[in-house]
Amino acid sequence: MAHRLAQRLGNADIGADLILHAFRDAIGSEPGIGDAARADIVATFDRDPACDRYIDPLLYFKGYQAIQTHRMAHALWGLGRNDFAYYLQSRLSVLTSIDIHPAARIGKGIMVDHGHDIVIGETCVIEDNVSIMQGVTLGGTSTRREKRHPTLEDEVTVGAGAQIIGAVTIGTGAKIGAGSVVVSSVPPGATVVGVPGHIVAFTNATNDTVERLPDPEWDRLQDLERRIADLERQAGLPSDPLDQRPRGGLDLCPDGADAAGELCEVDQHEWL
Repeated sequence: MAHRLAQRLGNADIGADLILHAFRDAIGSEPGIGDAARADIVATFDRDPACDRYIDPLLYFKGYQAIQTHRMAHALWGLGRNDFAYYLQSRLSVLTSIDIHPAARIGKGIMVDHGHDIVIGETCVIEDNVSIMQGVTLGGTSTRREKRHPTLEDEVTVGAGAQIIGAVTIGTGAKIGAGSVVVSSVPPGATVVGVPGHIVAFTNATNDTVERLPDPEWDRLQDLERRIADLERQAGLPSDPLDQRPRGGLDLCPDGADAAGELCEVDQHEWL
């Protein structure tokens, strides 16, 4: 893997041999890089139907290659070799249009599908088994040198073009719909869509079933019906005036009608 990445990243400024040497230093300082890289391959094979072989991500998928390059850059950042880490970030951005700050912390089992136009900020934290589609931004809202980027907990899925902004937490198993803009934390198991993002479903993590599907418009209509029913009871009106309303505004006079059963006008106000 290190050799494949070095060949792709090398250029006239810094050759592949020098990059490969730096990668060996990175792996030496963080032996878990290899395990994480293998977990990423398995995640890509399992979650991407277009992946037919385990070797495909290493050879061809730039989303996978970007995550592995970041792992090297992150290890070098931890060794204090910030300039080399920044070089890898810059070179990776040129080659793949994926920009990941070397300080960002990324777990294992990561699947980046159609890796393109992805931005992951400095204080971002991505836990294990997360899936990220193209066009995603994990950005900040502050210029302060503090935690200002999102945290994605385990098994989060972020749809294409979604923007998650600020030091918010996306809970375990949550799903962010394509094109959504999320500026507040999301509870575990929730599905969020829209601009700004709002919750439209909760999923039971034990059986993947939808437990609740909120419908704000229906909830508002139900609330209005309850309020109308309360007002009708207070006014002493029939419980369902539509069913009891006389047709054509006329009715047989119940009392005082003559023998011929004359029709009399009904006071329309009693039905209003």
